[in-house]
Amino acid sequence: MSVNNDYTHIQIDDKEIILIGTAHISQESVNTVVATIDTILPDCVCVELDHQRYQALLNQKGWESLDLKEVIKKKQLPFLLANLALSSYQKRMGLQTGVKPGAELAAAAQAAEEHGMKVELVDRNIRTTLLRVWRKTGLWNKMKVMAALFGSLFEKQELDEAELAKLRESDTLSSMLEEMGKLLPSVKQILVDERDVHMAYYIRNAPGEKVLAVVGAAHLPGIIRHLQGEEIAPETISEITTIPPKTAFSKAVPWLLPSIVIALFVGGFFFGNRDQLADAATAWVLANGVLSAIGTLLAWGHPATIITAFVAAPLTSLNPTIGAGFVTGLVQALVAPPTVRDMEHVGDDLVTVKGWWHNRLARVLLVFLFSSIGSAIGTFVALGWLKELI
Repeated sequence: MSVNNDYTHIQIDDKEIILIGTAHISQESVNTVVATIDTILPDCVCVELDHQRYQALLNQKGWESLDLKEVIKKKQLPFLLANLALSSYQKRMGLQTGVKPGAELAAAAQAAEEHGMKVELVDRNIRTTLLRVWRKTGLWNKMKVMAALFGSLFEKQELDEAELAKLRESDTLSSMLEEMGKLLPSVKQILVDERDVHMAYYIRNAPGEKVLAVVGAAHLPGIIRHLQGEEIAPETISEITTIPPKTAFSKAVPWLLPSIVIALFVGGFFFGNRDQLADAATAWVLANGVLSAIGTLLAWGHPATIITAFVAAPLTSLNPTIGAGFVTGLVQALVAPPTVRDMEHVGDDLVTVKGWWHNRLARVLLVFLFSSIGSAIGTFVALGWLKELI
């Protein structure tokens, strides 16, 4: 292996692999990638993208074709919300350097195509990555991940090319990833380590004798380690690209709370003070309905959506197959549908906190999130009252 200021060179049998570690919002990274491709003229260029993110970079107006009602019906709003939170954070960082997130990856693909080179997308599907994080992470770490995503909406971090240059240093990144591994080992394993394996496998098996790979600097040490180690088995790739099924426990948990509530009402009817049943039912409706409605109000939901939240939350809290947020999100999308302008400018609007409330597409997601949180808090508040039935 040989290293210069711009790239790392590895020879594996008759295949020459050149790795460039980049920062995704750095103009210097864009310039380095294009200059390297023009200079070394590889047979194939591998980029840290999956098909979905590649199409998003190529089609900046992809949001215009989004069928929001279909997304809600398929219960994919949480995935969409997480995706938007991540992209808005990256875009805010990019505004400080004037470079769009992933610009160097798009530039690499474009330069390769101009030279007639093969382009390989070597990253794992982002939906697979997020679902593996969610299903292989414990409840406490899930809460940490959600808090980090939510906090990213309000975080203001100043970055310039000098700071980005430091972040491209492997020693700095190694120490940062080591700290992340201590705090959230399962999350770091899926977000970083597994993707290192996935990308190393496809880089090693890319067509051509001279292969250039453009990846985020955070992945560079891991990819180099796997390329220099034993060849990765296809079975390993199959395992890390599989979405784990829900465990029996995770399937049972959503039914636990409704079962407890129903048991309290039944126990109160047969063994408790029946005069309290009407008060308990009222408490259940008010706790769920009012707090879910307040959440919807905080998200600037339409008046019809606020009423829907009040009516739906007490019922959906007893039905784990559908949450209050999906009902309110659908109603919000119907009574205040996103305009063409909202779809066209969602990426720009979400770089500010205010934009989340002013963009109608984002507001649907906020309605979903806040009404769900309100309903969840209301359920636990009501449980404190219902236990008095017995």
